[in-house]
Amino acid sequence: MATMTPAAAWRRPAVLSYGFRPFFLAGAVQAGLIIGIWVPWFLGFIRVPSAFPPTAWHAHELLFGYVPAIVAGFLLTAIPNWTGRPAIAGAPLAGLFGIWLAGRVAVALSEDLSPLAVALVATAFLAALVLVAGREIIAARDWRDLKVVTGVGVLGAAQVAFHYEVWRFGRAVYGDHLALAVTVMLILIIGGRIVPNFTMNWVKRSNPGPTPAPFSTFDRISMVFAGLALAAWVALPAVPATAPFVGGLLIAAGAIHVLRQLRWVPHRTVAQPLVAVLHVGYVFVSVGFVLSGVAALYGMPAGAYGGIHAWGGGAIGVMTLAVMTRASRGHTGRPLKAPPLTVAIYLAIVVAAVSRITAAIVPQHTMVLMPLAGLFWICAFLLFVAAYGPMLLRERIDAAG
Repeated sequence: MATMTPAAAWRRPAVLSYGFRPFFLAGAVQAGLIIGIWVPWFLGFIRVPSAFPPTAWHAHELLFGYVPAIVAGFLLTAIPNWTGRPAIAGAPLAGLFGIWLAGRVAVALSEDLSPLAVALVATAFLAALVLVAGREIIAARDWRDLKVVTGVGVLGAAQVAFHYEVWRFGRAVYGDHLALAVTVMLILIIGGRIVPNFTMNWVKRSNPGPTPAPFSTFDRISMVFAGLALAAWVALPAVPATAPFVGGLLIAAGAIHVLRQLRWVPHRTVAQPLVAVLHVGYVFVSVGFVLSGVAALYGMPAGAYGGIHAWGGGAIGVMTLAVMTRASRGHTGRPLKAPPLTVAIYLAIVVAAVSRITAAIVPQHTMVLMPLAGLFWICAFLLFVAAYGPMLLRERIDAAG
């Protein structure tokens, strides 16, 4: 994200001055809680007063709790740069955050609530985010960025499908797959903009030499191919006979996006972790395509071979923390460098993702790898809260000074 348009005359509390502040902080806390609660719940050590089965709750709170929080933090901070309009701050921002928080409470306590009431409260946030973000983009006639808001709208539709499936069948198939596919596409869209741009800035300033290739027809083709592969993957349970075709399509999409990323000279960013981690997050997208394709080719469940976890724990976990750390530093007046604690965050989330993927590939080691993945996931987000929470709660250091 570029330099922000100042929020209209908003100073205190600082946490309500820009969207990234409350949503990044609360999202990180919630991400750690998801695993901290889910693992003992899944193993039968605790009970949660939720009508959702443990696995469905875990998927819902990652895809419709954590992801929307980070998307909201990013969008509400980036849109002023895209449109030149003032940032959403103060009471409107507090209202949006309250809607998000109400959804988390409703799902957690859904055992004593009607399914319709839970669904209405839980789905309200994405609907509100689409209305707020869409209004800003349309008012500025920023049609280029409307596709991101459209993706958020499809994520909201996936949440509605998720709630219906859980209420009707006790589990979700299409809702969570659609949500994961949409999130992957958002990573490809937003990552396709920020990864080469930040790489270009770093290379030009500190490592002269080859630079990332500009956006071209190849990028458009790779995006279309990814969209087709993900759509086929979402529809696969309804037409299992197409599994070999879908598997081949997914593997091909993974290969194409490896080539796309190589055009961004990722090897030239190793000396700057704040940029290199974006490339690591993008790698997990391609790994997810390939592993999901292998599972489809062999007629295995979607979770086999770790494709879902490469997208969920890897692409989502790594890429969101990469964006959260960089945006938090830049927009609170800190230098765009990764101190040791930030590097530790990156290492922890990568270990968590690799451990979870490996547990799916070699299930005989699940009892070791699953807790390891959970431990490092929790550590990554606790470290973020410890290192970046104070920044998010206080004014910019230049404003404070």
